Amino acid sequence: MTIKQIYKFISKDVWRITAEDAGRGKSILVGTIKTLILSVKGYNTNDIGMRANSLSYSMMFAIVPILALIFAIAKGFGFENVIHDFLDKSFLRNYGYGLVNTIMEFVERYLETAQGGAFIGVGIFVLLWAVYSFFRNVEMSFNKIWQVEQSRSILRQFTNYITVLLMIPIIIIASSGASIFMNSHAAHEGICALSPARELILKVAPWVTSWLIFILIYKTIPNTQVKWSSTIFPGILIGTLVQLLQTFSVYIIVFLSRTSVVYGTFAAIPLLLMWLQWTCLMILVGAEMSYAIQNKENFNYLDDEQRMSRRYKDYLTLYICHKVVKQFENGDSPLSAEDIATSNNVPVRIVNQLIGRLVDVRILTAIMPTSEKEKRRFQPALDINKLTVGMVFERIEAQGEEDFLTKLPKEMKVFWEKWDSLYTDNSEVSNILVKDLI
Repeated sequence: MTIKQIYKFISKDVWRITAEDAGRGKSILVGTIKTLILSVKGYNTNDIGMRANSLSYSMMFAIVPILALIFAIAKGFGFENVIHDFLDKSFLRNYGYGLVNTIMEFVERYLETAQGGAFIGVGIFVLLWAVYSFFRNVEMSFNKIWQVEQSRSILRQFTNYITVLLMIPIIIIASSGASIFMNSHAAHEGICALSPARELILKVAPWVTSWLIFILIYKTIPNTQVKWSSTIFPGILIGTLVQLLQTFSVYIIVFLSRTSVVYGTFAAIPLLLMWLQWTCLMILVGAEMSYAIQNKENFNYLDDEQRMSRRYKDYLTLYICHKVVKQFENGDSPLSAEDIATSNNVPVRIVNQLIGRLVDVRILTAIMPTSEKEKRRFQPALDINKLTVGMVFERIEAQGEEDFLTKLPKEMKVFWEKWDSLYTDNSEVSNILVKDLI
């Protein structure tokens, strides 16, 4: 296969293969190729690198409040030592300079300040607001990737973010608790060395913890319905990469040890910033992959959509309108964009684009869902006995501004008046020579 053929397959042919066409055997391979292509395109389209830089600095300011809240939750359960040990075993141990102890001192001081606010609750509010601001930035980045324009309400944002922060220490405590139980059980039985199975569990526990945390993040942060199946692979992949980054951070620090000559004891700060930047980059790449996995079939015929003729687009628009009208006429349940796409083997991306135009020109109207699990459905916006084909295309053609050019020469004004009269009268214009219009 030549390079030209490979490029043609990646840019065009693979997007013409639907899941039904590929069958069970090839659907995984085709889906993987689509996911990788969409992830690479999304990296450039959504400015993932720049967003990761912005998010890393935001995380730098929020890391102490976040750890303070996690530590406070763990302290409430009596497991503050577990969180301290978890941090001590993380990448922070490799940075030296007593960074874990320094951070924990900041956390203790932050909690004391929060408890001793000038007004009751002010300190806690400041702590929660710092955490909220960081997660708000994360959600905005995730929503950009998922092409979600509307954010959650402030109340739902707080509840979702607090849920994530409650789950993280619980996952850490559960993982560390298994290690503590096995070690104490072995000590009670007088066993010097753990069995291979227990050693394996102890080694795997941090990795599983990392996987669960990232799966939870990819599921709950975007303001849209994210399927669990779309979060498992990115969660495991990014969780593994973060663990590998921690494992090899000691080698990275040795490689970058010259920074200590310049910065001295402050060398931990640029190294920590670098780690945060890499982590944020991997998190956003995982979100991009999660979006690609869930929506890869929506991008079928992507290249063909961009080259679609006006006549073919008009045909699809009129057919979609016809389906919605007939459904209404028969007294059946209104259709969603997904219903139309699935029943007619048309990419839902194209259906959403065309049906959105029909809503904009008030041919169709959207029935807003009453819950998150429901989908938007559509029905005619006017009397179907008065809705003609000409009305549909007249409204579509007239959509938008037509008087934004103010300083027109006389010839253009005369031409517009002539064309407008022909268009309004619906006269036969196909046989008029262009040179004879005026």
